[in-house]
Amino acid sequence: MDVPTTTPPRHVRVAIIGAGFGGLGTAIRLDRQGDDDFLVFERAEDVGGTWWANTYPGCQCDIPSHLYSFSFAPNPEWTRTYPEQPEIRDYLRACVTRFGIADRIRLRTEVTGADWDEAAGRWALQTSAGPFTADVLVAAPGPLSAPSVPDLPGLADFAGTVFHTARWNHDHDLTGRRVAFVGTGASAIQAVPEVQRVAGHLDVFQRTPPWVVPHRDRPITRAERALYRRVPVAQRLVRSVVYGLRELLVPGLAYRPALMGAVQRLALKHLADQVPDPALRARVTPDYAIGCKRILPSNRWYPALGAPNVDLVTSAIAAVRPDGVVSADGAFHPADTIIFGTGFHVTDIPLAGIVRGVGGRRLADVWDRSPQAYRGTAVAGFPNLFLLVGPNVGLGHNSIVFMIEAQITYLLGALAEMRRRGAGRVEVRPAAQAAYNVGLQGRMGRTVWNTGGCSSWYLDATGRNTTIWPDFTWRFWAQARRFDAAAYDLAPAVP
Repeated sequence: MDVPTTTPPRHVRVAIIGAGFGGLGTAIRLDRQGDDDFLVFERAEDVGGTWWANTYPGCQCDIPSHLYSFSFAPNPEWTRTYPEQPEIRDYLRACVTRFGIADRIRLRTEVTGADWDEAAGRWALQTSAGPFTADVLVAAPGPLSAPSVPDLPGLADFAGTVFHTARWNHDHDLTGRRVAFVGTGASAIQAVPEVQRVAGHLDVFQRTPPWVVPHRDRPITRAERALYRRVPVAQRLVRSVVYGLRELLVPGLAYRPALMGAVQRLALKHLADQVPDPALRARVTPDYAIGCKRILPSNRWYPALGAPNVDLVTSAIAAVRPDGVVSADGAFHPADTIIFGTGFHVTDIPLAGIVRGVGGRRLADVWDRSPQAYRGTAVAGFPNLFLLVGPNVGLGHNSIVFMIEAQITYLLGALAEMRRRGAGRVEVRPAAQAAYNVGLQGRMGRTVWNTGGCSSWYLDATGRNTTIWPDFTWRFWAQARRFDAAAYDLAPAVP
């Protein structure tokens, strides 16, 4: 008679969920300081996170290249001042190779559950590759990783092809087709001009027009790249200057929205120059303060909307039929393809549904539709859990990589403090978390994101802005550069 056996779960010091900038940055920093007992779990086929998943035509970062990289791994080979998706993906792949962490990345491995084991003082993970345990869990799934598709009546019965920009169907040829493109956000303004070039007819469904400014993107010359390779300090100087210029937006965004007047005038002039038709111009002119939603750079968006094969639909979608879309004004829009550029699950983070802390409480239930954390990183009731790009760490003006690096420094400080004290458990105190968020939301009330008169994906289901950091990024860095152990309870490791 065979006696059934079970393989004990593999244990690591640190388990990292996600192989985008957050997960890879954490892995590299751990490895560089000699902490090599970690694994990175990535459900996709390759590293890159957002920049692996989003492959739609025209996909490009709206933050300058020299800012959009790790400070410890500058890239002198950027070919444009604003990096395109393939180059960012390749940059992250190159970082994996350069820093020698590929052997600790588990691709095509999805974490399906993460439970805090109080008795053992560690995290128990369920993955598609079997069970694991970890002393510390770092969650870096990225805020732009789970596409959001509206629940439209009749969508399931549509006879044509449907996909989201983050799951672009490259096998579906759009040449000559009748396309319904839903959404006018950051992905849309990049993808729509590419679709317009080949589609027979394109209906763009707009709920709220975005503020659009001229795009300053240009090729980086060979001479510039050679200079950055030979004189790295030159690129660091450019990075510092670009960072400082982006921070100049903060007084208007976070303190006195009236200071955004000059930027708004620039956007209105751009609109007037590119949209000669007064009727179309009126329909694409926002009625809210600039900066309330993300400001989008493009020189191609308005010309695409004015093209002969494009109709802008400002009436809401009422229903989908097998052969097209019906808008709320009763008009029928024939379509054989529907593309959703409708963003992501940002405040309703899917990962929160599979993470259970003390007492088996799900993170999603603790947050109750309104995420909050301490320094965007730690959550009371969830020991040894660190979030990257957690609540109120997002930005509307500068590089999220800067914020991620600040958070990594903070979590490494926590791990160092645990070692110093011989602690096996670290958990933020509820009072510290509550006080932090009261102060943060108090500052949020004066910002353009809360006062600008728009409804944006920055706001959660309760109307609170739980996405954006409401201040200068250097202030977040100053908070995160040292781990403030006084805000935490640290306990010895379980024997």
